[in-house]
Amino acid sequence: MPRENLNDLVAFLAVARERSFTRAAAQMGVSQSALSQVVKELEARLGLRLLTRTTRSVSPTEAGERLLQSLGPHLDGIEAGLAALTELREKPAGTVRINADEHAVADVLWPALRKVLPDYPDIHVELVTDYGMTDIVAERFDAGVRLGEVVAKDMVAVPIGPDMRMVAVGSPAYFARRPAPRTPQDLTGHTCINLRLPTHGGLYAWEFEEDGREIRVRVEGQAVFNTVSMILRAALDGFGIAYLPQSQVQEHLDRGELVWVLEDWSPPFPGYHLYYPSRRQHSAAFQFVADALRYRGGAESKAKLDQG
Repeated sequence: MPRENLNDLVAFLAVARERSFTRAAAQMGVSQSALSQVVKELEARLGLRLLTRTTRSVSPTEAGERLLQSLGPHLDGIEAGLAALTELREKPAGTVRINADEHAVADVLWPALRKVLPDYPDIHVELVTDYGMTDIVAERFDAGVRLGEVVAKDMVAVPIGPDMRMVAVGSPAYFARRPAPRTPQDLTGHTCINLRLPTHGGLYAWEFEEDGREIRVRVEGQAVFNTVSMILRAALDGFGIAYLPQSQVQEHLDRGELVWVLEDWSPPFPGYHLYYPSRRQHSAAFQFVADALRYRGGAESKAKLDQG
């Protein structure tokens, strides 16, 4: 393929992904008019319209979408391969973008990365907090973090943390006013602190299990937050029962600032995994970060979780 044809395809890919000639032109360091002309010439050669243009938006046509899906992974692989070659020096370099929820960032990712990043100043890590089921490929992330139970089958999944527990907790002041629940169904009669899931627009249903029997409970209360840190603060302030990762509340349980209820209904489950597309060729910087995050704990960590 002539080099100019490859450049035309790269130009089309940038516009189709950004859904904007303006943003794509800025990304490629060319003028918007020049980029528009390149795409028009590509369409003329192919005899197909690849993009639908309006005054407000740009979107791929059916032909454009097919070209995007077939072309994108191959050009991404070429780009990653060239980037990897430039990083063949003493220390890896580059930017690694990871999508994760707030708790995973605070409890797993940052504690591991802060130990190794000072020795690798050429590696830059961008941790984007999100509670939604983000498409990491479409959003151009190198990897995402999810619980082991919900990682898609077509992804490589690497464990980065121990098994977890979600626990129902409240302050002693709250339980001084109300009897502790004995079953998950009792929560419907309590004031609870809810988590709003931004992507889905709904409230998180609390999940419990005992002897293989699973129960989901939708709770109500005065306060709703979209971050677990604020849910913890509200629980400590006595505003009701919260449902949070055990690791986030353990120190408060140890100090008697929170009380764990429904303990028998909170078995461990697979913890956080780093996941990424198996087909993508990754940079040396990404490989380093993935290895730094890999969980190598064993029986000691599991015993600590079981002891609570």
